[in-house]
Amino acid sequence: MIRIFRFFAAVLLAVAMGLPAQAFETRAKSAFVMDMTTGTVLLSKNADQPLPPASMSKLMTLYVTFEAIRDGRLTLDERLPVSRHAMSYGGSTMFLDTTDRVRVEDLLRGIIVLSGNDACAVIAEALSPDGTEAGFARFMTQRARQMGMTNSTFTNSNGWPAAGHRMSMRDLALLSRRLIEDFPGFYPMFAETEYAFDGRAPQNVRNRNPLLGLGIGADGLKTGHTQEAGYGLTGSAKQGERRIVFVISGLETTRARAEEAESIVNWAFRQFVEKSIVSAGTEVARANVWMGDATSVGLTPAADVTTLVPVLGGDEMQAEVVYHGPLHAPISKGDELGELIFAPGELPETRVPLVAVRDVPRGGFMARLRTVSEHLLMRLRERSEGTL
Repeated sequence: MIRIFRFFAAVLLAVAMGLPAQAFETRAKSAFVMDMTTGTVLLSKNADQPLPPASMSKLMTLYVTFEAIRDGRLTLDERLPVSRHAMSYGGSTMFLDTTDRVRVEDLLRGIIVLSGNDACAVIAEALSPDGTEAGFARFMTQRARQMGMTNSTFTNSNGWPAAGHRMSMRDLALLSRRLIEDFPGFYPMFAETEYAFDGRAPQNVRNRNPLLGLGIGADGLKTGHTQEAGYGLTGSAKQGERRIVFVISGLETTRARAEEAESIVNWAFRQFVEKSIVSAGTEVARANVWMGDATSVGLTPAADVTTLVPVLGGDEMQAEVVYHGPLHAPISKGDELGELIFAPGELPETRVPLVAVRDVPRGGFMARLRTVSEHLLMRLRERSEGTL
């Protein structure tokens, strides 16, 4: 029988944690804020609910396109044709028509800066397994699942309102992080404030991201708006060595979106400081082992653990160590055996994998006899307690 063993490890985390941070009361219907540097989740509101993402879903089209360029399946100078289907899109566009053959680099800026629905469709048809935008959307859905975005389903390339086209705020944050980390060469495009393609659309040359140019470190990523989704923003900002990513959705006006986004950035950087929790290799707990040459094994994080804590703090933070047992030998050093769970202040909980600090080979006859005896005693004790 597998059991879940839980015990507290308070002595381990002697960091400033007395007073909780003032919770951020967002007006957004759904939101997710994460500190990329430490992985600390600062805010989560309906973050796993699949919702209409509007143009924020263009970030997935961009990720797949960047992968194609990296892998040599597409080049920045390649010119792609514009189909009637791509030209048929309304809303925010590059005003492309079927006489155009457009450079991939222009299409990328058309998506990032101008939010071009037509530009997305052009790239989608070029990269689609079957040459259609619908086929590209199915491919995006599969790729999203591979990346861990379990609450994302795409029916088109640009977020045009459609039944079943959904993403969660957590998925958008995960995608944003991957864009920043996997494609640093392309990421500066997201901070560009203007792009005038061929002079044909003077009414659509400015980036709609309201945070760019405010001097608060904002450098991406994508706005979105439809009647069903409301106004949203997937954003990122960097101040010093820290970077945050955040997603908000369901705001009622562009002004509300701008105010909420700026407030979130200021709150995230001003109300928290980074603290070291525990170093890799430091034993934080011991777990019982059966059938081994040792009766227990130490647990440690595989990497140094840091987190954000409220600026106004106290002395100590409680943490919980959880593992599924009994653990059976043999165990190899580095095997993932449990989790360290802690919540800085009133923030959502953080889970850190714990691994074995050493090998525990299978024991000899006496070790197996000891394990059998301990198991029998435990069963007898449980049976006795059950009769009380």
